Amino acid sequence: MKILVVGSGGREHALVWKISRSPLVKKIFAAPGNAGMARLAECVDITADNIDGLRTFVEKEGIDLTVVGPEGALCKGIVNLFLEHRLRIFGPSQEAAELEGSKVFCKNLLRRYGIPTSNYRVFNQSRAALSFIRSSQFPLVVKADGLAAGKGAVICHTESEAVVAIEGMMEKKVFGKAGEQVVVEEFLNGIEASVIAFTDGQSIATLESAQDHKRVYDGDRGPNTGGMGAYSPAPVASERDFTRVIREILVPIVHAMNKERRRFRGILYAGIMFTKNGPKVLEFNVRFGDPECQPLMARMKSDIVPIMLATIDEKLEEVVIESDPRPAVCVVMASGGYPGSYETGYEITGIEEAEAAGALVFHAGTHLKDGKLASAGGRVLGVTALGLDLAEAQKNAYAAVKKIQFRAAHYRSDIGAKALASRPPA
Repeated sequence: MKILVVGSGGREHALVWKISRSPLVKKIFAAPGNAGMARLAECVDITADNIDGLRTFVEKEGIDLTVVGPEGALCKGIVNLFLEHRLRIFGPSQEAAELEGSKVFCKNLLRRYGIPTSNYRVFNQSRAALSFIRSSQFPLVVKADGLAAGKGAVICHTESEAVVAIEGMMEKKVFGKAGEQVVVEEFLNGIEASVIAFTDGQSIATLESAQDHKRVYDGDRGPNTGGMGAYSPAPVASERDFTRVIREILVPIVHAMNKERRRFRGILYAGIMFTKNGPKVLEFNVRFGDPECQPLMARMKSDIVPIMLATIDEKLEEVVIESDPRPAVCVVMASGGYPGSYETGYEITGIEEAEAAGALVFHAGTHLKDGKLASAGGRVLGVTALGLDLAEAQKNAYAAVKKIQFRAAHYRSDIGAKALASRPPA
């Protein structure tokens, strides 16, 4: 098979790496790819949002399967376009992708079908939103309706923080059109984890749990980012609670999407808060998380290509997904200043040494500059390692991180610490 992976980040590099291990695959292309993917795939200069250009390339090259990494292309309708031209593609339709593309749509759908989530209000005028928060209890959460690269949710502990968030989104347009509507919702106390599953619209095949680290600094301080690291599995809730997520959240949302005539085929990512009153939905994503994808791919023993094909063909009930029992930890190495302003173009060294020590180094923002590897984004690398237990996986990941150098590199030093400091509830 010839496979095209759409995207240029760490998630896509992890997918390219996993797909390259399939005996079914003869050649991989990546659009646009990055310097890391170029070792395993032929990179083509087509951006992920150029869906017409991607379709033309797939037809010209005779690509057998296209795998879409980023949410933007899915929300733009790449799957619809490819299906119209009878091209095989892994990912949900534009109608199904609205589950991530619009927080308002998602929250209203959850309410309509009785799927557990936080209480909320929707506003399309800043004046009404500001009036509402003056009589609200804090903390609360302000979310931009549309896509905001994982940075559109702000936890507000005071009224002044909420005012800044609402005015930033709705008046200053810091997220563009994504902030034309906002969701103001109650803050949920508990432990957060990600539950990610394949679904073909009738069956569900869950992956191991994972936990992302959104805040930029240790101890979950600072602004939200696209993700500073992740580990899997996430031993932060009981097996019973994860069973409840499948029964009370994943199965109902798949049925709800069918009833709404938005049949979902692809990756269903549930951001869950495990509260004292049970699991509740924080958000849904319609693709692999980044960086959760990196430890999940490192742990997946099954060939991913037949799973993707079974999802497309609605034969997922025939699939069994096997995972390596060893935990994995991914530490994101970012450019100094990220998620604010930052500089790129700095030479990266030490990756070969990290890989020789057993780590998987997934490139997120890299390119070749004058024949040398250099930083080219906010999140630069996802350094991933396995271990016999989580403590060893964490140790191995950070040992690899210390071998890699580039100017102003920044990373959190506590990825996985929450799990090591806690025990699953009974």
